[in-house]
Amino acid sequence: MRILGIDPGLGTTGYGIIEERTFKLIEAGTIKTHANTPIQSRLKKIFDAISEIIEEHEPGVLVLEKIYSHYKHPTTAILMGHARAAACLASGIHEIRLVNYPSTKIKKTITGNGHASKEQVQRMVQNILKLKDPPEPVDVSDALAMAISYCYMEKIK
Repeated sequence: MRILGIDPGLGTTGYGIIEERTFKLIEAGTIKTHANTPIQSRLKKIFDAISEIIEEHEPGVLVLEKIYSHYKHPTTAILMGHARAAACLASGIHEIRLVNYPSTKIKKTITGNGHASKEQVQRMVQNILKLKDPPEPVDVSDALAMAISYCYMEKIK
C-alpha cells in the first residue's frame, strides 16, 4: 500500500508518498502558493494538487500532523488549518483513510526524541529511505516523516 504524508501550509505544502512494505520513495515535492493571491485561489490550488497526487498514485491512507497552536503564534495555526482542511477534503472526496498524529509522536517515532530538530528528522528520513541527500525543503522531509511514522505505528498495533 502507498502512504501519502502531507505537511500542510498555506504558502508551502509538502508531500511525500512511500511504499509501505519497502519504504521506497515514490514521489515527493511541494505545492506552493503566493501570499498576494486570494485565499480561495490558494486553497483551490492546494486541493487540486493533492487530488491530482491521489488520482495518480492511489494511496491507501493520507497522514497529517495534528494542529498545534502556540499562544504566541495563533495566526500560524489558523493559516495551517486552512491548508489542512484542503487536504482533509481531498481525502474525503477520494475516500482515502485519514490519520492524524501529533508532531511530537512523529518526531519520537522517527528519531527517538519527541522534540527533535527539523535537521534531525531530515537526516533520519534520509537514512530510512536510503536517499543520497536529505529531502529538501523541510516541508518534504516532514511529510515523508509522517508517512514513515504511519508504517511504524501501524506495525505496533
